[in-house]
Amino acid sequence: MRHRWFTGATATVAIGLLLLTAGSAHADPADDKARVDRELAKAEAALEGATERAQEAVKALAEVKGRLPGAKDALAEAEGILAAARIAAEAATEKAEAAQVVYEKASDKMAAADQAVDDAQETVGDSVSAAYQGLGVVAFSSVLNARSPGEVVDRLTYVDKLADSQDEALDEVLKAGLVAKERQNETLVAKQEADDAREAAEDAVAAAETRAAEAEAYQAALSELYRTRDAAAAVAEEERDESLARYDRLEEESERIERMLQAAASSNNGNGNGSGSGDNGNDDGPPPSSHGARLSMPVSGWKSSDFGMRYDPYYNVWQLHAGMDLAAGGGAPIRAAAGGRVVQAGWNGGYGNYTCIYHGKGISTCYAHQSSIGVWVGQHVKRGEYIGSVGTTGASTGNHLHFEVRVNGSPVNPDGWLPGCLCLTAVPRYPIAGDRRFG
Repeated sequence: MRHRWFTGATATVAIGLLLLTAGSAHADPADDKARVDRELAKAEAALEGATERAQEAVKALAEVKGRLPGAKDALAEAEGILAAARIAAEAATEKAEAAQVVYEKASDKMAAADQAVDDAQETVGDSVSAAYQGLGVVAFSSVLNARSPGEVVDRLTYVDKLADSQDEALDEVLKAGLVAKERQNETLVAKQEADDAREAAEDAVAAAETRAAEAEAYQAALSELYRTRDAAAAVAEEERDESLARYDRLEEESERIERMLQAAASSNNGNGNGSGSGDNGNDDGPPPSSHGARLSMPVSGWKSSDFGMRYDPYYNVWQLHAGMDLAAGGGAPIRAAAGGRVVQAGWNGGYGNYTCIYHGKGISTCYAHQSSIGVWVGQHVKRGEYIGSVGTTGASTGNHLHFEVRVNGSPVNPDGWLPGCLCLTAVPRYPIAGDRRFG
């Protein structure tokens, strides 16, 4: 497996891509953003040495990768809601149709009841009226003309039966009227239920149409993400050869720096004059320890990327991120992490404006991507002295300081050399060779 030396940063650059981001009723935008940010950070860290087109393409791929889960979930949820809305609309429509049938039947019954009332009134109206009008005359004449007591009783019985018959006819009319009233009430209730069901059905259909439009929008967003992914993948593939060539150049630069620092150490040891130049090597100092720092923070910032091997899944290579990235604003002052002699100060390919300070006993610190350099080769500097400004020169995607600690030219993890708080106010517990601050 091939290992590549690599310097990098994780600062974000804007990507001019049209990505539809449809929200979901139950999706958490914060989760979606965090997922996208994680993918972008990994892409930026892995590909900082690649071409600009490759960086943009891979970051587009990373953004798509971060957004795809949310977009798929939103589409699936929208399709589920749409299916439920269509079922609800269908059920509401069926209910409205059934309610309309009930209303029509109730209307027919009410019409029949009304007709029964009319018929009953027409049948008995005249006879009842006439009977009541002549009843007194009949009863009086019948009693007066009776020839015997028995006939009087018979005629009075007839009059009673006639009155009972008339009362029964009136009762039928009354019953028909009550039935008609009941049918009228049933019809009014059925009509209200039919109207409500029809309105609910219309609302359900409208909701289903809205959900269908949302589902189409989510599908369009997902399709756009896939198109962006495919286009970005094509660009990344086009840039493969040049990006891998850049990785090779970065590896060569790191190896050249290693040889240069080894030569500087040999030259310093050969002089051995103890002239107080700040790097005379008389103080070995303790090895890096978790109990204290040997170096001061070179810049006021926060760690945005660690030292160590990284795997680039896009070009299938391993790269060594040879330092620690400290995020800081462009132009922020960079200060020497310890006293020593400047052995490199100038442009250095992917490192951009690059400064290295040799501190003695094989220990050096290097500072990459500076916007400007404030020292020169051969100059002796003290701990905390200004040596340059933060920038984004070389293979960099944003303002930051790429800070390296090298022992005998080889990069090592700066974590054990810097204050645990990564703060400027921390005073190193142990000096290192050549640091005038400690005499």
